[in-house]
Amino acid sequence: MTSGASRSYDPRPCVPRARRYCCSMAELSSTAYDSKIEGNVIFTRFDAALNWVRKNSLWPMPMGLACCAIELMATAASRFDIARFGAEVMRFSPRQCDVMIVAGTVTYKMALAVKRIYEQMPEPKWVIAMGACASTGGMYRSYAVLQGIDQLLPVDVYISGCPPRPEALLAGLMKLQEKISRERSFRNQKPELIEILQDALP
Repeated sequence: MTSGASRSYDPRPCVPRARRYCCSMAELSSTAYDSKIEGNVIFTRFDAALNWVRKNSLWPMPMGLACCAIELMATAASRFDIARFGAEVMRFSPRQCDVMIVAGTVTYKMALAVKRIYEQMPEPKWVIAMGACASTGGMYRSYAVLQGIDQLLPVDVYISGCPPRPEALLAGLMKLQEKISRERSFRNQKPELIEILQDALP
């Protein structure tokens, strides 16, 4: 034994290290029941689990068309941190997004491009109209401005303001999460399978 340091005594010095490791693993795996497993099992509905995953992993498609886009950028920054809601993964490819945030004035010249991007997004998908211009056309009562994106796309959440603050966008995102949590996801996504199951049951 060296001075100033203590070594642990091994009662099996002649047994090779690999064999000792196997023996210890066999001793650990011999337990028939783990009392901690009771806290690791959750019973829930499939719709509830699916909605929980969807609402906490929303990937936005940022349609920044005017000054509301600056507030949208501020929401993703560290002061407001949209990542707390699982929506920080902003993709500029519509096939990787599931919620479109229309932030700004939608002109008729841009409206068809917005609709094309929305149609390229996979199901399920949702739309947030951010600001007065995206919701109702705002102060632009002119021949060139679409008076609300809901004339073109199905809007799930409207956010008022000109422009709305980042906190308002986060509040709208939480409203969308509440709406997603109440959806009948499996029934809406697989109606033909539901019909088969109902016919199979007595």
